[in-house]
Amino acid sequence: MSSSEACPSDRLHGLDALRGAALLLGVVLHASLGYLPTVIWPFADEQTSPWATVIFFAIHLFRMTTFFLIAGLFGHMLLQRRGLGGFIRDRLGRIAGPLFGLWWVVFPAVIAVFIWKAAIDNGGTIPTGGPPPPPMTFETFPLLHLWFLWVLMILYAAFLLLRAPFALLDRDGAVGRLVDRLTGALIGPWTPAVMAAPLALALWLTPDWIAIFGIPTPDKGFIPNPAALTAFGSAFALGVMLDRRRDLLGRIERFWHGFTVMALGSGAGALALSGGAVFTFDPVTDPSLKTALACLYAFAVFASTMAVTGLALRFMSGHSAVRRYLADASYWIYIIHLPLVMAAQVLMLDAPLPWWGKLAAVTGGVTAVSLLTYELLVRHSFVGRWLNGRRIPWRSRPDTGLAPAE
Repeated sequence: MSSSEACPSDRLHGLDALRGAALLLGVVLHASLGYLPTVIWPFADEQTSPWATVIFFAIHLFRMTTFFLIAGLFGHMLLQRRGLGGFIRDRLGRIAGPLFGLWWVVFPAVIAVFIWKAAIDNGGTIPTGGPPPPPMTFETFPLLHLWFLWVLMILYAAFLLLRAPFALLDRDGAVGRLVDRLTGALIGPWTPAVMAAPLALALWLTPDWIAIFGIPTPDKGFIPNPAALTAFGSAFALGVMLDRRRDLLGRIERFWHGFTVMALGSGAGALALSGGAVFTFDPVTDPSLKTALACLYAFAVFASTMAVTGLALRFMSGHSAVRRYLADASYWIYIIHLPLVMAAQVLMLDAPLPWWGKLAAVTGGVTAVSLLTYELLVRHSFVGRWLNGRRIPWRSRPDTGLAPAE
């Protein structure tokens, strides 16, 4: 008997830890941008390595689809627990609130780092006479790394709108049982291929698609690009369906070996076809290559998503106070990390360290500062209640309950 089958409630600890890890890996992802051999980041360092590309590519491959899969599962669980009104109030408070409240803190901090770097490059004085900033419109609004909260709001709204007619008409549960049977048929070694099909088409239809960056990040404007909506929406929907069929989590756990092999093979192949670790900005124009890349990359996305989900269920299902603390802190860390990463990269530009030493210093330093601010300013204050749905007293008994719904 697998660990998740032996103690079904413990499965939530593994998924909550995985959700936290997906957010924390955002620190590593953005830190690695400064050390890519191809300059794509305004705070690029002279110390670079193809391995930084491998790190970036691997994390970007699965991180956000995994996050949205778990968000769908926890979102459905929250709706079942609290009802429609409670669900809407919770999501408006804990998702929309931080998005529209903390953006006004994060965005000026990002601009401040840009100004600081420009002053350094200008000999210590802030340059003047530059072009005016582009106007902020509905299509160009800079959501930055907080875009995932906006996409979550879109998916929650779509979920409630699509669910409403079925909740009214499916009184005998026939449609629900059909959905559950389809979910059972979906989960197996073939899951990555089935889930990849819509995303492959969306990537193929994306004009000027740069394959090394995979799913185009919807960080500008309030209308996400079709490929991002397809990838994250399908992952979210799968999470919703899995919450209805919790028994299928055990099936994912048992096949973690196969999913991992699929992920490693397809991921390596997608990186190679995308141009390798030393890449260019050239979009894929050859129709045959674009077709192969879109199919392989989409498969790698969901193979890696299923792999890390299976690994988390297999090896992190037990309660861990450290993992739970980091999972709770991950939301705050991800929200504030970007300007901190950028500032740390500026500080490390002239440091006599190899690229991996700088990457480790940036990642470790930002994580340490973020954890300190979380402990002192967030966890035990009203901000902790705002972000995590609860405020932890300064002295409290160890928490061994179920992971919170997200």
